[in-house]
Amino acid sequence: MQLKKQIQSFEFKKLYAAFCLTLSILAISANAQTINLNGKVGGKRFDGVGAVSGGGATSVLLKDYPEVQRNQIMDLLFKPKFGASMNALLVEVPGDGNSTQGSEPSHMHTRDDLNYDRGYEWWVMSEAKKRNKDISLDANGWSCPAWIGNGVFWSQDMCNYYVKWIQGLRSTYGLTLDAIGCRNEKGVNEDFVKKFRKMLDSSGLQNVKIHAFDNWEKSKFDWVKDLDTDIELRNAVAIISNHTMSEIATPEDVKKLSDRLNKPIWNTEEHTYKEGFDCEISLVKSINENFIVSGVTKIISWYLVGSVYPTESYPETPAAMIANSPWSGFYRTREVLWGYAHYGQFAQIGWQYLNGGSGKLDGGGTYVTLKSPGKDYSVIFETKDAKATQTVTFNISGALSNGKLCVWRSNEKEQFVRLADITPKNNTYSVTLDPKSIYSISTTTGQQKGSFAEIPAEKKFPFPYYETFDEYTSPKQYGYLPHYTADISSIFEIANRPDNKGKCLRQVVAATPQSWAPEWMPYTILGDDSWRDYEVSADIYLDNGGAAGVMGRINNVGAGYGCVLKGYYFSVGIDGTCSLFISTQKENEAVGVKLADATIPKFSAKKWHNLKLQFSGDTISGFMDGIKVLSAKDSVFSKGMAGLMTGTDPKLRNTAFFDNLIINKVNGPVPRPVLFNDISPIYKK
Repeated sequence: MQLKKQIQSFEFKKLYAAFCLTLSILAISANAQTINLNGKVGGKRFDGVGAVSGGGATSVLLKDYPEVQRNQIMDLLFKPKFGASMNALLVEVPGDGNSTQGSEPSHMHTRDDLNYDRGYEWWVMSEAKKRNKDISLDANGWSCPAWIGNGVFWSQDMCNYYVKWIQGLRSTYGLTLDAIGCRNEKGVNEDFVKKFRKMLDSSGLQNVKIHAFDNWEKSKFDWVKDLDTDIELRNAVAIISNHTMSEIATPEDVKKLSDRLNKPIWNTEEHTYKEGFDCEISLVKSINENFIVSGVTKIISWYLVGSVYPTESYPETPAAMIANSPWSGFYRTREVLWGYAHYGQFAQIGWQYLNGGSGKLDGGGTYVTLKSPGKDYSVIFETKDAKATQTVTFNISGALSNGKLCVWRSNEKEQFVRLADITPKNNTYSVTLDPKSIYSISTTTGQQKGSFAEIPAEKKFPFPYYETFDEYTSPKQYGYLPHYTADISSIFEIANRPDNKGKCLRQVVAATPQSWAPEWMPYTILGDDSWRDYEVSADIYLDNGGAAGVMGRINNVGAGYGCVLKGYYFSVGIDGTCSLFISTQKENEAVGVKLADATIPKFSAKKWHNLKLQFSGDTISGFMDGIKVLSAKDSVFSKGMAGLMTGTDPKLRNTAFFDNLIINKVNGPVPRPVLFNDISPIYKK
């Protein structure tokens, strides 16, 4: 009996061991995949991966960094095989209107105005091109000045406006624009794109391609069917482009039409609103799936670098880097920068998405294979949705390189780390992929995780602060924009004082722009959102009616689509009426709620007056030319930034001059003017 039990036990153990072995083999098989790569099968052209500078004044503080740190930031974004190594850049064609975080200055404020030195997007493009001569330059408009088409964006005026901007880019900065859109997220106008194509061709810009129509909603591809029947439209639109294909993918019929008409599909604004490594791996997943699912060959993400104040909307989350402390020189990379690197350091524009080399991994995740015009190739994997380790085996043929492959990985613990190389044997090799990781394997060489030692420590905005504007002896070298101000609505430029006694700041937009987002009265901000008890003052000169004033305790400037602030402002009108307002972003309080007012007898317009707004606990006081003219009690907002503003009605505009901006302790002595010794002009000419 005992022997029988032992035999039975032995047989059970054998059966159990065989069962476990079978399970093990099945598990291995479930996590193994074979991919055949043939270098001769061809594929769609890879048109690049990059980001947007604009769609908001997203780069406004970047220009104010010391030159050393500016160059480091640009290297981390654009230098090949160093950091993100972006090979595509899209910028906003500025239009004086708010387009999320703020406004950028137009090259044509009025029909008779033309100035190619305003703003900083020219500089951003120049710096990108300086580092990567092969980077593609793309552009699109969000807003435009009021005069365009007498209030109609889709007009011949706008065609001319775009052409003038492209010509200035070439004549002043020596840069060639590769492509341009029609308008960001504002519908479809087929007649406009036809007129625009004719205008480009007649202006000698035949090589500038038009992409259309850059929308995001469910109906964004509805117009594409017209390409099949309208020859003029088909000749005008070179690229089918839209936004956020990760949310609403390209329909199958559009992909087929794209292939038949040989018109690539671009995603001109993808969004990845996540934090930490989740943002990085989600970006790579999105880029992979944009091609695998939607046939997209160029992916641009919003946005490039977070050079905006923390008070503004989306101050950090989508950006590849944070550079919002120019007065200290401090900056930092976000993990997502290395997600860009997993593409930018392993492929170049003009490579191919190798047919049969992209798809979904059996164990969760995606992969894309990109091939050079020669024998080199790279494969980019992400395993965000994988639950276990998986092995992928590659069989190589068709004159693809059979040389050693480098392997770079990112995960939650470490970003962009080089692992052991892989050496193929008999045209085959395997790679083991951990879950929730990014891998790039490539036959190319030279990749690195670029960095710089001794980044300056972060510091608070300088306080007290005194800006005379006289240091900008050549305003055009600074893009006509002073250091540290961020225009939220309309444009505040360096200008000559009306009495020709030095420089000052002027709000220059005299008519409400055709803005991408709902506008408010013109205002610009600066400072620290933790300031509590302080005073802000400026000399103000009204030259065109309306009103102008100083602002304080600004702690919010809108959600992006709309720019009504939360904070206080103290203004004086052309009739001598002084008013203290609180703005709380309520729709029925567009100008805010008046807390106090006073009338200045015999007020003189077109004369300098000093306005001061003072905060001491819940007491808020307004001073005119050193005399207190009103006061009120209010405790809704206890802290926030400072600013300057013009206007009495969000639907109207008036210009005004500002000088001697001082932010100080309550009743403190006049500080010394701030010095900007380490900030070089962005335009050295």
